[in-house]
Amino acid sequence: MKKIILLLSTIPFLLIVFTQALHAGELRREVKPVRNVILMIPDGTSPSAVSLARWYQRYLNPERQRLAIDPYICGTVLTYSSDAPIGDSAPTTSCYMTGMPSNTGFVATYPVSSGKADLVPVDPSRAYMPLATVLEAAKIMRGKKTGLVVTCHFPHATPADCAAHSYSREEYGHIAMQMVHQNLDIVIGGGIDYLKPDLRSVLRQRGYGVFLDDMKGMRSYAGDKMWALYRPREMPYDLDRDTASIPSLEEMTRIAIAKLNRSEEGFFLMVEGSKVDWAAHANDPVGVATDLLAFDRACATALEFARQDGQTAVIIVSDHGNSGISIGKRGMAKSYDTATAYDLFEQLCRFRLTADGLAKRLAETPVDKVQELMREVCGFELKPEELRALYNSPDYEHSPIPLEERKQIRESMYSGSLSTFLASIYGLKTAIGFTSGGHTGEEVLLAAYHPEDTRPMGMYMNYELNDYLCQLFDLRGQLPALTDRIFAPHTDVFQGMKFTIVRGKGKTDESELPVLEVTKGSRKLRIAPFTNTVVLDKKVIELSSVIIYVDKTDTFYLPRELRLLLD
Repeated sequence: MKKIILLLSTIPFLLIVFTQALHAGELRREVKPVRNVILMIPDGTSPSAVSLARWYQRYLNPERQRLAIDPYICGTVLTYSSDAPIGDSAPTTSCYMTGMPSNTGFVATYPVSSGKADLVPVDPSRAYMPLATVLEAAKIMRGKKTGLVVTCHFPHATPADCAAHSYSREEYGHIAMQMVHQNLDIVIGGGIDYLKPDLRSVLRQRGYGVFLDDMKGMRSYAGDKMWALYRPREMPYDLDRDTASIPSLEEMTRIAIAKLNRSEEGFFLMVEGSKVDWAAHANDPVGVATDLLAFDRACATALEFARQDGQTAVIIVSDHGNSGISIGKRGMAKSYDTATAYDLFEQLCRFRLTADGLAKRLAETPVDKVQELMREVCGFELKPEELRALYNSPDYEHSPIPLEERKQIRESMYSGSLSTFLASIYGLKTAIGFTSGGHTGEEVLLAAYHPEDTRPMGMYMNYELNDYLCQLFDLRGQLPALTDRIFAPHTDVFQGMKFTIVRGKGKTDESELPVLEVTKGSRKLRIAPFTNTVVLDKKVIELSSVIIYVDKTDTFYLPRELRLLLD
């Protein structure tokens, strides 16, 4: 397999430079570029969730009154979609990566205009086009090594925003293909089921160590390039984690940094505390606090490395708020200003599992052992009405009530999954409140370390944070040009040549994909989507970027330099 290094096109790019990017950083001081950038994202973390984690830690250990990130908190970020003030993870992290807010569900992809609802200027002619990311620019334009560390399944929204492109975050198959073909140096996280056998073969052929539910193998592997995945989908919450078989986010971060740092060129690493968001959606206060503390420990590892290295910047920022979580709520036994730390945090700190972890234990527990398990994990027994609610849960396999009868129950405590029911019990027993099970629109906390202390200070817009990230690699204003270079429409690239989209020729484990065939004289170029390889006659050529096909526009988006192969 032969690699070609794509040279910057001399064709003037036609992309509109985003209005926001023109103004981003106007009032900010210049940022000195660094060798390495570590972006740490606690997904779905509201400022009050940070406060909860801080109090949780302090209540258990009064000497530990601060988080690792506390000395580096320097501002806030207003994060939103292109047409909605409350953002979804896909378009919000996408904005950090590309500089352009986008629609709900869009992964590093230009938004569709929503007319008067648009919060930023949107060019309708560019809808659905892939947008180059900071990770791609770091790899292609600066020769940086790249890595992703997450606790969700690896093609989930936030990691996908760094290394893939789609108008649907749910297209896990297409996203996973792209992430494999991006030649990321390190990927550690969840999602074994999404790394299909053909994708595992691609990685092994390219010299990667591939470790599936193999912590020992991950720890002992001496190579530089590695994928290490755990569990079929997402990894468990940190509180529920089997420490003998599942690594902590802190360890995964440390391993990724150590391997990436072997490169003379430097690296870009994104670390996501993915499941803070999941716990907030579930209204599980102990899940929020403990997974956020696990993320803080990973931040401590990154910050310690950065301080010692002297060439690394660390940026810590959530992509959006979630759940309206609060310390204190209506109906407390004491008024808010007389409630003691014991009143507020004692029960919260007694839980030994998250609601999800307890649900898994209950699924294995016969009915006569339920109260014993509740005492062990929660420190209390279920009241008669709560026990009755458990029996009526459709998910509780050991219930003495027939399933068909349980399905007829419509009372709120009885509805939903077993973990949802248990989260409601957790909420009833603690002084932590929630206003929502969805995302919220408040600003999120921003923390950062820079060796020259040119940190982002004050309130940033989400697109301004992208500008800051670009400056760290001396890439300011260059993403639009890179987008035009590597994601040009095939109709532009092969104008004047004969090309055909052949349906159902590209096969994956999930579906049949179209293939673009271009001919000139006796030469034929075959281009499959979501990979970084093309076939010229019978020779396989590896590219430095992935090829995207968008069915909405029936267009392949690919490097302009591919035309040179046929000229």
